[in-house]
Amino acid sequence: MTYAFPNSFFWGAATSSYQIEGAIAAEGRKPSVWDRFAATPGRVLNGDTGAIACDHYHRFREDVALMADLGIRHYRFSIAWPRVIPNGRGAVNEAGVDFYRRLVDCLQEQGITPYATLFHWDSPQALEDRYGSWRSREMAQDFAEYVAAVVERLGDRISHWITLNEIACFTHLGYGVGQIPPHAPGTVVATPKDVWQTSHHALLGHGLACQAIRAASPIPCTVALVDNYAVTVPLAETPEHITAAQVAFHTAWANGGILFPALTGAYSPLLLEKLGADAPDIQDGDLQTICQPLDVLGLNVYSGSYVRAADNADGFETLPFPASYPRLHMPWLWVVPDALYWGVRHVSEVLGHRQLSIWVTENGCAVEDVLTEQGEVLDCDRILYLRQHLQAAHRAVSEGYPLGGYFVWSLLDNFEWAWGYDRRFGLTYVDFDTQQRIPKASARWYAECIRQNRVV
Repeated sequence: MTYAFPNSFFWGAATSSYQIEGAIAAEGRKPSVWDRFAATPGRVLNGDTGAIACDHYHRFREDVALMADLGIRHYRFSIAWPRVIPNGRGAVNEAGVDFYRRLVDCLQEQGITPYATLFHWDSPQALEDRYGSWRSREMAQDFAEYVAAVVERLGDRISHWITLNEIACFTHLGYGVGQIPPHAPGTVVATPKDVWQTSHHALLGHGLACQAIRAASPIPCTVALVDNYAVTVPLAETPEHITAAQVAFHTAWANGGILFPALTGAYSPLLLEKLGADAPDIQDGDLQTICQPLDVLGLNVYSGSYVRAADNADGFETLPFPASYPRLHMPWLWVVPDALYWGVRHVSEVLGHRQLSIWVTENGCAVEDVLTEQGEVLDCDRILYLRQHLQAAHRAVSEGYPLGGYFVWSLLDNFEWAWGYDRRFGLTYVDFDTQQRIPKASARWYAECIRQNRVV
């Protein structure tokens, strides 16, 4: 099999603002919750922070040239809210907006299409101090006003917008019941209901942002939500195991309370039954606001879980990974390539969105990259991982599912959140002492996939 994609399929790369930009005090930017979190002793491995990161703020032209050299013509990046509206609400910092104007102009000079994510976790610390960020419904409105300000200023240059990246990560991993959670802003809350309330407020922010984008954009545009849902993969592709995986999809992690309301206008009834009194409070009109029509759904796919049919109340069981099961350089990074195919298929069959365009907005892996004496990184393990996932993408396309494009995570090694600089996801090796960029073997392999429009 040649694994060739249709000519309409696009190949891209993705990054996020806090992970690469650095320049955390440049030209009016004020702290984000990640600045505060990273500066707190013991919260980030080795005491690393995003203060410099990849210094992309000053080196973006070099990074855009790198993409152009690899043949990447589609670039997903994020815009830093505290760079644009430093206090979270109120006055716009035009100098912060100008950075993104320069970036987008540079991309377009190189024939690269920009895809802008409006929130990739780095919310203004000022709003955490004011009302506790996503614990408050005010956050949704402030987010929508920030979105309108960005689109009014950059909407002449950008026609692909993404509202929020991975709601479950900045809510369900950012708010912990009776304990400090693993992700910023590291807020302790009293009950699981409080956690679900934060993701509900984020969904409100998404819905209001969709409305704001469409109202503010001066040109036709696409509006997307990006989710890193939990993918349930049938242990064997038999009718009973496929049905089990589809049922399990409702209550796997936060699926039923994020993807379901965003796409169907209702929380999954299976999830609500499971949550009981811990379900969030939903005001009149909330679900109509949340369930805005989307042009595209972005899916971030890294791993998955195996499910089989079972003779129990649920009708399924999720299987543990054996000790010998292959895993890459993250505790959760089990290698489950079929998750990409089944994630796309579940959107069509479980959520009933057979025509909704889908992009894989992140897919990649951390491996233990080593720079050889010859100055190379021979990351054949990353190539293996990417090749298998792209073969799963090809299967989805060949079976008629509306998967239109793919963004590899990530263009660069970067600040990997609470893991600091210890875990490398990039196609490009970054020497964080010198800021030298060295394309890895995987970068050249990916460039060849792009050139041939197939999995090589």
